[in-house]
Amino acid sequence: MSEDHEIELKHELQGLFHYIQRVRSEIAAIDRPAEEEMAFKSMGEQLDAIVKSTEHATDTIMTSMEKNEAALDELRKGITDPAQLALLDSISTNGNDVFEACSFQDITGQRVSKVVKSITYVEERVNALVEIWGKDQLSEVEIEYQSKKTEDEKLLNGPQLDGEGLDQDAIDALFD
Repeated sequence: MSEDHEIELKHELQGLFHYIQRVRSEIAAIDRPAEEEMAFKSMGEQLDAIVKSTEHATDTIMTSMEKNEAALDELRKGITDPAQLALLDSISTNGNDVFEACSFQDITGQRVSKVVKSITYVEERVNALVEIWGKDQLSEVEIEYQSKKTEDEKLLNGPQLDGEGLDQDAIDALFD
C-alpha cells in the first residue's frame, strides 16, 4: 500500500470514527432529552391525549345537539305559525351543520394515530441502537443541550396528561 493510500485510509477512518461519535451523542441526547416533553414516549402519550380529549369534546357536542333537536321537536308540536316553524327548521339545519363539523374528530384521530405509529417506529429503532451501544456507555456521553425556549415558554407546564399536574380544586385554592 502506498503512503498516499495509507494517509487517505487513515483520514477516512478518522472521519468515520468522528461520525460514529456524533451519532452516539445524538442517540444519547434522544435517550435523555433536556426537556421531558421531547421524549418520544411522552410525544406519543401527548398525541393520544389529544385524540381522547377531542373525542370527549366531540361526544359532548353531539350529545348536546341531539338534546337540542329533541327540544325543537317538542316545540314544533305546539307551534303553528309558519314563520316560527321556519325558525325552528333553521335552528335544526344549523344543528346538522354542527354534526357534520364534528365528523373531523374521527379523521383527526386516524391521522394522529399514524403519527403515533411513526414515532413508535423511530423510538423502537433508537432503543435498538441504545441497546447495541449499551445504556451505560451512552449515559457517559456528554450532551450539549441547546434550549430554544423563551423565558415565558419555560414557565408553561400544560396541559397535563390525566392524573398529572394540578386538579381543578388545587387551582381554585390558588385563587382563595
